[in-house]
Amino acid sequence: MKTFLERYHLTPNHLLWGSVVILALIAFSSMIFSPPAPAETNQETQSEEVSETLEGRVIEVISKDQRTVGGQEQPVQRVRVEITKGSHKGQTVEIEHGSMTLMTESRRVNVGDRVLVEHSRGPAGEYFYISDFIRLPALLALSLVFAIATVIVGRQVGLRSLISMGLSVLVIALFILPRLSNGQSPPLVCTIGSLLLITPSLYLIYGWNYKTHSALLGLAIGLLLTNLLAMLFVRWGHLTGFSSDDAAFLVVSAQTRIDMRGLALGGIIIGTVGVLDDVTVGQASTTFELKEANPALNWRQLFRHGMAVGRDHIASMVNTLMLAYFGASLPLFLLLTASNAPLVQALNREFLAQEIIRTLVGSLGLILAVPTTSLIASLVAQKHGASNVGRRTVA
Repeated sequence: MKTFLERYHLTPNHLLWGSVVILALIAFSSMIFSPPAPAETNQETQSEEVSETLEGRVIEVISKDQRTVGGQEQPVQRVRVEITKGSHKGQTVEIEHGSMTLMTESRRVNVGDRVLVEHSRGPAGEYFYISDFIRLPALLALSLVFAIATVIVGRQVGLRSLISMGLSVLVIALFILPRLSNGQSPPLVCTIGSLLLITPSLYLIYGWNYKTHSALLGLAIGLLLTNLLAMLFVRWGHLTGFSSDDAAFLVVSAQTRIDMRGLALGGIIIGTVGVLDDVTVGQASTTFELKEANPALNWRQLFRHGMAVGRDHIASMVNTLMLAYFGASLPLFLLLTASNAPLVQALNREFLAQEIIRTLVGSLGLILAVPTTSLIASLVAQKHGASNVGRRTVA
């Protein structure tokens, strides 16, 4: 009995065109269900106050004591800071650290610490305050250790993964963020951006072969289903996108009007695509390895064995996704616990409802991607035999 691919004379090029069609459907549905927000300039009256972020180094801790700020007792330090970058470079200023911002013991500064200093000048006068630590050296050191470990352990594949990560950062920095800032449709921008960063990554890491084609098609279908589910439940759940103070601050400070509900939807899409990548490649690789180990297996047997592995994959990845979202929102859950609100009322709070929808929609996308990718990979492996099921490059 001929397989589906043999019956309809499907080739790898057909798989690629199928992926393109699916991706076009994703982009079209995103555009239809979430039209771009008008690029209007924020009309709020600009304050005469001028502010600037400077960099500095703490050269002396003059005094430290405890004060009541905003009804809460907290430590306050008087420090002397040398400005190392900005319009006041070379100057030394005295700052009361903790008198204007939330202060804890972990935010105390010591001599030698590099800090960000906010400088404001307006009708009320001129003042300086420390807003944060400078963390760039620690971030660069960690990035270097990560890159070295990836190359040592992963070798050529690890190096290609680093290049892939760099491409992803470029797509986010040069494509996604600028278009979101200009008020374009977040779901459309995030969907296209996700595909722009994930497609070259797949081929760069795994090569131009049947396995990668199958994984890409499975990922495209999974992303389409995730997109549609997210659109449905974001609207049905009446998510507004204003589940955090950051969202409100963005609306006030942005130069264009941004669709916050669409931004919540775009966040779900980007958060899911990376896990979809792992799931679809894993299922495709499993299926092709099974065919390599036992060329006598037909597509039904490959699908059945692949799904046995896929079910374990689903269990681990869904739990991973839930824990990732929980960890990112841990302060919110602690706040909910401290409020002693009834569970029914808590579930109706947008910050919690958004995390639930984000987790469950992403998990549904993963669940649906497993059988889809397994079926595609099984048919492709059956069609092209064991000699080139994932390792040889397709001409």
